[in-house]
Amino acid sequence: MQKRPRHLLPTEAATALASASGPADEAEAATGIRVSNGRVVEANGNDFVMRGVNHPHAWYTDRTGSLAHIKAKDANTVRVVLSSGHHWPMTSAAEVSKIVGLCKQNRLICVLEVHDTTGYGEVSGAATLSEAADYWIKVKGALQGQEKYVVVNIGNEPYGNKDYERWASDTSAAIRKLRDAGFRHAIMVDAPNWGQDYSGTMRNDAHTVFEGDPKRNTIFSIHMYGVYETACAVRDYLDYFVSAGLPIMIGEFGDWHTDGNPNEDAIMATAEELSLGYLGWSWSGNTGGYLDMVKNFKANSLTDWGKRIFSGTDGIAATAKEATIYASGSTSGGSNGGTAPRGHLYA
Repeated sequence: MQKRPRHLLPTEAATALASASGPADEAEAATGIRVSNGRVVEANGNDFVMRGVNHPHAWYTDRTGSLAHIKAKDANTVRVVLSSGHHWPMTSAAEVSKIVGLCKQNRLICVLEVHDTTGYGEVSGAATLSEAADYWIKVKGALQGQEKYVVVNIGNEPYGNKDYERWASDTSAAIRKLRDAGFRHAIMVDAPNWGQDYSGTMRNDAHTVFEGDPKRNTIFSIHMYGVYETACAVRDYLDYFVSAGLPIMIGEFGDWHTDGNPNEDAIMATAEELSLGYLGWSWSGNTGGYLDMVKNFKANSLTDWGKRIFSGTDGIAATAKEATIYASGSTSGGSNGGTAPRGHLYA
């Protein structure tokens, strides 16, 4: 497997980036979760470190009760799979509103992602990032006023191993489309190369994408599977962003993978040491139980992976801290009430 090259920003650029994400734009961005000095913080300025899992709503729309079960395992965040309608039935605005309400009811921060962009360039019919942005605009009514509780993850793993050179320009254009439409949320963007950035594309161009966001409120998400078999690879990638003053988190990872054996111990330990977020893949429902944390959505039927991420060293139970927005008990403003089917292909 081709490994990503090491490219470092000049010290001057790193310094400029750190200041760019600082106080200048915070007054306007303080409506919700935001980036400050390269860190993800809540509206009140408190550091927020995501600790949670992915939940496959788009394929299991009747499993919304899983959000309460995920919270009961001490997660503070859930990343929810939605569909723009390109590969799977479109997740409606009403569904989105219900999911946000349930996340709030269960005191979870809600990362919402469009999964139809997965592997664009290699997967026939995959959505573009621009099409994903169009979907977010369609369901905007369900998201307005929810900036304290919701992060918009534009599109999952938006390029495979073809045409990924377009990642920076297409990502920036999608961010601008959302900002022009009035979105003030923190926006999360996934790396290309099936989320793993083996080419170093996100790593090299993250500063350009961040500076291109008028709100300076973009969070970068790396997915760590077979490319991250060693502790050195994990540390090298995460250290780069931290040193550059750029907000980074692990949006997906597992305890094994068909393309290699990710080093989950190093991923979790390094994330904890650097106070970076991580969201494991995934709660349940994967084909053949692959990477399931619980069996058949049964909260008390943990797999080995589930035991590791929830109760192991540097796991969710030991490290997660609930978002302070829930400390007052106020959650007004919203309503209450391969992957499966997943495949990672590597050239």
